[in-house]
Amino acid sequence: MINYDLKKIRTIIFDIDGVLSCETIPLGLDGVPCRTVNIKDGYAIQLAMKLGLRIAIITGCKIEAVGLRYEGLGVEDIYLGAAVKINTYEEYKAKYGYADDEVMYMGDDIPDLEIMHHVGCPVCPKDACPEIKSASIYVSDYDGGRGCGRDVIEQTLKAQGKWLQKENAFGW
Repeated sequence: MINYDLKKIRTIIFDIDGVLSCETIPLGLDGVPCRTVNIKDGYAIQLAMKLGLRIAIITGCKIEAVGLRYEGLGVEDIYLGAAVKINTYEEYKAKYGYADDEVMYMGDDIPDLEIMHHVGCPVCPKDACPEIKSASIYVSDYDGGRGCGRDVIEQTLKAQGKWLQKENAFGW
């Protein structure tokens, strides 16, 4: 269980590679890296958005298909090609007026570390690097790309009394 007052959380921000996608990325014949997606993560993301929990993506990944996947789930704030993620985080936070303690961030590797030192609720997948695990208040039982996103969304919605509480929980 996440040891944080999850009722405070208004937004969850995810990295892609190693978080919502497996850390091993196959290359297509054209040399473009392919990303995996987890269906349970996808269900939880679209449900969270329907229930008023804002989801955002901040990733160094520049693959357009990644943006299309999360756009299709209802995510409006998708930042691809974020070279220095803390800058993007500060812009996003200012856009909506969030305080750091209202933000959960899930990352897995060194480019995520700066943000994780700022947010109120830093979390990571089970297979994150040691520095990220040390900066996290919660390490999921699931690896990146294997349901860790669903894990933290579900815990947050349950803490907020929203999990499976409306008819739109039972459809896409």
